[in-house]
Order: sequence, then structure tokens, then C-alpha cells
Amino acid sequence: MNHFFIVLSRSFLNSLKLRLMVSILAMVIIILPVIAVIIMNSFEKHMVRSIENELSAYSYSILAVAEVEQGSLVMPEGLIENQFNVSSSGLYAFISQQSKLKTNSLWRSQSLLTLSLPKQLPEQLALLTTGDTAFSTIEIDGFEHFIYSYAISFNEGEQNFPMTVHIVKDKQTFLAFMADFKQQLWFGLSMLMVIILLLQLAWLLWTLKPLSTLEKEVKAIEQGKAQRLTSIYPKELSQLTSQLNQLLDTEQKQRQRYRNALSDLAHSLKTPLAVLQAQSDISAVNQEQISRINSTIDHQLKRAQSAGNSSWLIGIDIAPVVEKLLNTLAKIYQGQQKQVTVNLTQKLSFKGDEADLLELLGNLLDNAYKAAKSKISLSIRQQDKTLIINVEDDGVGIKEQEVQRILERGVRADTYQEGHGVGLAIVRDLVESYQGELSIGCSANLGGAQFQLSFSSK
Repeated sequence: MNHFFIVLSRSFLNSLKLRLMVSILAMVIIILPVIAVIIMNSFEKHMVRSIENELSAYSYSILAVAEVEQGSLVMPEGLIENQFNVSSSGLYAFISQQSKLKTNSLWRSQSLLTLSLPKQLPEQLALLTTGDTAFSTIEIDGFEHFIYSYAISFNEGEQNFPMTVHIVKDKQTFLAFMADFKQQLWFGLSMLMVIILLLQLAWLLWTLKPLSTLEKEVKAIEQGKAQRLTSIYPKELSQLTSQLNQLLDTEQKQRQRYRNALSDLAHSLKTPLAVLQAQSDISAVNQEQISRINSTIDHQLKRAQSAGNSSWLIGIDIAPVVEKLLNTLAKIYQGQQKQVTVNLTQKLSFKGDEADLLELLGNLLDNAYKAAKSKISLSIRQQDKTLIINVEDDGVGIKEQEVQRILERGVRADTYQEGHGVGLAIVRDLVESYQGELSIGCSANLGGAQFQLSFSSK
């Protein structure tokens, strides 16, 4: 589980698109619901305050018709607000007087006659003093009600007549209204969230489109389908793409100049060596040394021309190179009956120089033609990010002790077993220059030698 979270966090940190999407999602999921809760709380407080003001106004209308005569409260039979006159209308009123022991009910509206008031009012309502008001909730017959209480005192002569007016309103209507409001608000918020997410996703894709275009063009260059970046990019990326194009151009020109210089050097050395070899008075030992110098020049020139350590490896399509190479070898060895089996996916690419790929495959296949009795196999495949090349033959193979010597650095090429020639030295050095791996073993299918090259894309 910890490993899963580590991998997830790494993928999150390495993707700008994922970071932006998570940020937008977090903003929509967190901020909008918080705004909705604030709106609901504010609206509920506003509604409760409106109900309190409404009940306060009703209390003044009740007090306007109340009279005290001879120490008794006198109220009219009917009130102006008709809801007080209808049984169980949802709006009620009663007047109480607090004594030392209990709360005495002095009057009830007709709407309250069918309901049972609690025997004892809540303490905050029962202990009101003259001029105090209170607004809270009370339970009547199992249902919650708003209750507004106003404590006053009538003066009759020198006597005071204290009492408290209570206005009660059914809370169920309020609760139903708030539930409907919340439902409508959450529905509207959900639609808004979907719309915002779609707009943000479209905006994100549009904003990151230049990066996707850049990624595609870089892949096209790696696969050998393009030589430079050609799209128009925003100013934030234009300097980067311009520098990449400059790097590509400089790399290609520098490699070409380097190869031209090496070619000139080779010609300048080979001409005097050819003159020396043509001399009749040169001993056999000197002739051998001159030939060795020629071989060394050829080998080192081919090694120096490798693009393996290039700072930018442009991919090339493998299939055309293999086809051209096999056609050439078929003409060279046309007198020999060799059956060549090729297993190659058409879209594979080699991230390097075409000349280097020709050198690698050419040497391995040429050696296979020389060593094979009748069958040769070439297999090239992509496994994850690793390109694997296998060349097999049905010859006598290579002894295990010779394999170890071939893979050792510094072993002379001319010490290799007959049939696999000096080309293995070039193959080994080219593979090393591309930071690849060369393994030599016995072919399980053909019984001869098997050469496997592995190149990992980092």
C-alpha cells in the first residue's frame, strides 16, 4: 500500500497536467460546497430573523387589544389576524403570568384551544422580567414551534399587572421550506460544478496544447520522422523550441564536419601507407605492421564516427535499414544457400545514427553468413523501453572461454574465433558508446551462436 502511494505521488509530481487537474478539481469540490454552506447558513439566519420580527409584530397587535380591568385581563373574542381565530392554524398566542410556584395561563387564542401547552415553560421564558424579550423553540404535541415572548406590565392605579405575551408559530413550514431551498441549491450547485469542470477541462487542454504538440514533435524527431521543430509556439516556449532547433542543427553540422575531417585524415594516412606497401624491398615483418596500421585506422575511424555519445539521438526507422542490408548481403553471398528468417515490427526505431545501425547489423549478419551452415535468424523487438536485437545462426557457435575473452575490454579483434571476424570489436565498441549491452551465447533454436544487443531508452 505504501508503495502504491509512493508511485502515485511520483506520477503526480511528474505531470503538470495532472497537477492542474487535481488543483481544479480540489477548487471546485472544496470551494463551491463551502460557498453553498455559507449561503445556506446566511439564508437560514435571515429567515429565522424574519420570523422573529414577524412574531414580534404579532405580539404588539395582541397588546394593542389587551386590557386590564379590576385585576383581570380582558381580551376580545376575535382578533384581527384571522389565523389566531382558526383552530390549529399554525399561528398561536397565549398570555401567561409567572407566580412563585408555577406559570399561570391568563389567555389563549382560539387557534390554540385544541393543542396542549407544556405545563412548565422553558426557564429562559419563565424568568423574563418586564421589558425583556426572548426568541427560541418549544415542543407542542411532539412538534417543534418557534416562540417569541415579550414581558410587560400594565398599571392599574397604583398596582402593577405583570404578564408575558407569547406568540407561537409552527416550525414545520419553515423546515419544509429550508429543505426545498437546500435541495434546489445543491442541485444548482451540482450543475454549476459540472459546467465549471467542463470549462476548466477545455481551458486546460487548450492551455497545454502547445506542450502536447511539443511532445509529439520531439517523438517524431526521436523516431526519425522529422529533423526539427516546425510548429508555432507561445512566447513562453518559443525560446526553448528555438534553442532546441539550434541544438539539432549544430549537432548535425558538427557531426558532419567531424566525419569529413576523419575521412580526410584516413585518406591522408592511407596514401603514404599504400606507397610503403608497394615497395618491394619491405620485409614481411614491416608489411605485417603496415597492414595492422591499416586495420587499426579503419577500426578507430568507425568507432570515432559513432553517434552514441551524442547529446541528441535522432531516431531512425529500422525496417528500411534491415531490408537494404539483407539485399546487399544476399548479393554478396548469392552463391550460398542461406535461409534468413526476419522477425521485425515495422514501426520500431533506433535512437542513434543510421551509419552506426548499419555497422552493428552489418557486422553481426556478415559474421552469421560466414559461420552459418544454412540458417540465420534476425529478431528485433521492443520490450518496455528497451530495444532488443538478436542475431542467431546454426554454425558451430563460440566456445564459452572465447565469449568471455571477446567481452573483455582491450582484447585484440584478430584473436576472435574464425567465422566471427574482427567486426565484433567494432560492434562491442559501438554498443558501449550507446551505453547498451552485448551478450553472446548459444542459440536455443538454431544451435549456433547468438548475439543479443540491448539498448535502453532513458
